Amino acid sequence: MTKPSLPELLHAAVTAVGGTERPGQVTMAEAVAEAIDDGSHLLVQAGTGTGKSLGYLVPALAHGERVVVATATLALQRQLVERDLPRTVEALHPLLRRRPEFAMLKGRSNYLCLHRLHEGMPQDEEDGLFDQFEAAAPTSKLGQDLLRLRDWSDETETGDRDDLTPGVSDRAWAQVSVSSRECLGASKCAYGAECFAEMARERAKLAEVVVTNHALLAIDAIEGAPVLPQHEVLIVDEAHELVSRVTGVATGELTPGQVNRAVRRAAKLVNEKAADQLQTAAEGFERLMELALPGRLEEIPEDLGYALMALRDAARTVISAIGATRDKSVQDEDAVRKQALASVETVHDVAERVLNGSEWDVVWYERHDRFGASLRVAPMSVSGLLREKLFADRAVVLTSATLKLGGDFNGVGASLGLGPEGVEGEDLPEWKGVDVGSPFDYRRQGILYVAKHLSRPARDGERADMLDELTELIQAAGGRTLGLFSSMRAAQLAAEELRSRIPEFPILLQGEETLGELIKNFAADPKTCLFGTLSLWQGVDVPGPSCQLVVMDKIPFPRPDDPLMSARQKAVEDAGGNGFMAVAATHAALLMAQGAGRLVRASGDRGVVAVLDQRLATARYGGYLKASLPDFWYTTDRNQVRKSLAAIDAAAKATEAQQAEAK
Repeated sequence: MTKPSLPELLHAAVTAVGGTERPGQVTMAEAVAEAIDDGSHLLVQAGTGTGKSLGYLVPALAHGERVVVATATLALQRQLVERDLPRTVEALHPLLRRRPEFAMLKGRSNYLCLHRLHEGMPQDEEDGLFDQFEAAAPTSKLGQDLLRLRDWSDETETGDRDDLTPGVSDRAWAQVSVSSRECLGASKCAYGAECFAEMARERAKLAEVVVTNHALLAIDAIEGAPVLPQHEVLIVDEAHELVSRVTGVATGELTPGQVNRAVRRAAKLVNEKAADQLQTAAEGFERLMELALPGRLEEIPEDLGYALMALRDAARTVISAIGATRDKSVQDEDAVRKQALASVETVHDVAERVLNGSEWDVVWYERHDRFGASLRVAPMSVSGLLREKLFADRAVVLTSATLKLGGDFNGVGASLGLGPEGVEGEDLPEWKGVDVGSPFDYRRQGILYVAKHLSRPARDGERADMLDELTELIQAAGGRTLGLFSSMRAAQLAAEELRSRIPEFPILLQGEETLGELIKNFAADPKTCLFGTLSLWQGVDVPGPSCQLVVMDKIPFPRPDDPLMSARQKAVEDAGGNGFMAVAATHAALLMAQGAGRLVRASGDRGVVAVLDQRLATARYGGYLKASLPDFWYTTDRNQVRKSLAAIDAAAKATEAQQAEAK
């Protein structure tokens, strides 16, 4: 039997999922197949509606080697494992004459820990463990969540938190899960043979396709000890998120609360002298954190340096003491010891990293109204790490709807540790970028409107003219507005003001309900508007008439006092580059491209993306930002935009009336 062609396989898969084959999807599948065959690297921009998951799954399954697919969001992981992969595997089975296995793999804390569930949770104040089910009142939300978790543990086959519906609070889950550092290990745990996390790892070892997340991919790259099975092909979906997710994993944090928790956990396991040393160091650190001022610490102040040295040395003493002593009077001593070690080792490692003062790290102090003071340390850049760890010894495909910024892939490529496209070097992985376009006709379906007449935005200043403009746009659109704001404060001010100005259009505000509920309510009522900040720029998928106006209050540059972004910008400038364009403009372009992508989600969608920031039309960098957005029809004519919005609103109302009559 002749080997099936890629077009045959793709046609079978698309038919199985009830989709429509599109030219961009075919182009993408061919490019992915070529990269896998050559062992080369590929960046693919595939617009909304392309069907990019099948564009990479079909050539990956056809090749027959193990593939890891890493995504940023739970929604896409679920879509792949519950919908796309099962149907694709069944559709390709007769043609491939094999049925590839697939599995999901997440970090250990995502799985229910049977040891903690049955033996209890190590507590901070006293010896031993406590029964969290007895400690929580059965009538409390925590108590109800814990009882439901206990019942669910007898039913679940995966122990995966995301398979529990409805979910439970973070507080409840923390009492029945462990981090990798806290885990006893399968060989030492009484429940090792039944461990959900270990079973997930075993399934992954046997699978041809392993679906995971960016964070676990980062841990696999950073920590040296492999957590993912060996694989020949890596596919990174939602790749525009990868750098921020890897940075998050590589960031260390010290807070007074975290240090005090480590003190409590270790106190009963070590001699009094070691415990007192750590307690004294923790108190000194806490005092200094109350006095410190937020901002980047290019040099560690002398008093903070002494406090961190005391903390590091005391933590090292405690770690040695925990390893040298045994106390059989402590119930389930191994679990208590493991949790204490995990806490103290984290304190030691972060304190030592800050004290080492690497030129490749950025250290800063911040204070949060809710969470208090913290000392943080993050890598200046993760590009070198990604170049070394991600692109070695395997083919890598990175895909997203937004990888081509300012007209090319080089900005995103540089953040991933790649040189300019087409430039080869001894240490630079060879790669190519492919833009397969979108099935949507953006120039016919959407308008990009820049409110050029508005005053230039000032940092954190109230913008009366912007609120006037926003009010008029919402009225013209008949509601149907997604408001994307550069800060939560701006979103709150706008929601408060417009609720009084135009009460006929309900304004939903991020934070007042769960994100899922907000999006559900927004989609259900076309007159409703939804205002919010960062997660809304990327996390809203509402096709149809409920979202016909997407408003950005201003270009989302990083705050000038953002320690990490400003440090990265300065580093580029010190090396002779344009720090503003490489860091701030690239950050803004990526967010704006994601935000503008909320408008057209289906072939019948129509609407306007309104940017209420004159700089997009007047500043030198405006062309770069516009080139990063979908190719909408562009205007600065406010009257034309109002007429267009009113016409789109009227057409939507007519359709809604016809549908209501048909019912």
